Amino acid sequence: MRKFWNWVRNADEERTLYLCGPIAEETWWGDEVTPKLFKSELLAGAGDITVWINSPGGDVFAAAQIYNMLMDYTGKVTVKIDGLAASAASVIAMAGGDVYMSPVSMLMIHNPSTIAIGDSEEMLRAKALLDEVKESIINAYELKSGLSRVKLSHLMDAESWMNAKKAVELGFADKILFTESKESMDTGQGLIFSRTAVTNSLLRKLPDTVSTRAGTPIESLTKRLSLISH
Repeated sequence: MRKFWNWVRNADEERTLYLCGPIAEETWWGDEVTPKLFKSELLAGAGDITVWINSPGGDVFAAAQIYNMLMDYTGKVTVKIDGLAASAASVIAMAGGDVYMSPVSMLMIHNPSTIAIGDSEEMLRAKALLDEVKESIINAYELKSGLSRVKLSHLMDAESWMNAKKAVELGFADKILFTESKESMDTGQGLIFSRTAVTNSLLRKLPDTVSTRAGTPIESLTKRLSLISH
């Protein structure tokens, strides 16, 4: 089986875990084997561990299991984000007692998604499931960052991308790697990208009246931009 993690045992007997690539990419739903195998390898040793993450995310349920395993681990867990911790991978990152981000790394949080087929009742059940999954994800973000659930929900609605400064500023991370201290870099000017904010900004720039010049009508442009935010 192809794994999305790799363990390295250091000379001082501490272990380093590398989480790279999509999480549980072999299966999207019902991944029973991969988390079970991960747990057996996690508990095969003892002592403190460092988890390096570079992942776009993947199966939210597999990520939840890995998060729980790391939270329950008896040794100290330090998370280091060297590239990207997005979607489900950002949930795993929240298991770190200390979370460090490379100055060139990114963290992304958004609403969970799925594919559903059926009648209106089936669509309502799918929505209810996604709402509950979102609440469970907010639990992890809230525990680490200390932000309110309303604030976290809005950040997820907007599909928020954070650089290292913004992640530290909001409490998702504790320190920027390769700096002497948490305060050694000004975290008050960190940037956050919101897909919804960008779309709304473009919509506000469109005039209210229909353009009489040749080209795409304003109403058509407005509809297309509205689709981006959904």
